[in-house]
Amino acid sequence: MGWQQRMEDHSLINHEGKNQLEIVIFTLNEPRYALPLCAVERVVHAVEITLLPKTPECVLGVINYQGQIIPVVDIHQRLHLPHHDLDLNDQFILAHTSRRLVALVADSVVGIQTVEDQRLVISEHVLPGMKYIRGLAKLADNLVLICDLDQFLSLDADMYLQ
Repeated sequence: MGWQQRMEDHSLINHEGKNQLEIVIFTLNEPRYALPLCAVERVVHAVEITLLPKTPECVLGVINYQGQIIPVVDIHQRLHLPHHDLDLNDQFILAHTSRRLVALVADSVVGIQTVEDQRLVISEHVLPGMKYIRGLAKLADNLVLICDLDQFLSLDADMYLQ
């Protein structure tokens, strides 16, 4: 089974017939992470977040983006990274889970890269049970962890946002 099938059809076939995945690479503190490009709607500069009472830890609040109210999810908290105070230089990645559009806080968005199938490793082949990481991309200069967007929201957080 090829990587593209394991990634639930988030890949493409180029004109040479090679299996590839386009990813959006971003940083959280130091490590580099990615999301499949097809899940990302756009990247915007950080804006003020409206806090909501009694939200799950991973939900920072909501933003109003072009008239649409979007929950803001703290990826740092979800990946057990050091606490990160929101900064005006941060960026929000507006991305689609299987159920909704969310805004993910990123320190910076590096760019888009196409990764060939043989340079992708499913996370369970490295370390089973990596809850929020779908796989890894072996790039020329580093490894990039590919996030599983649907796993970012816990069952409690997901039910709260319904």
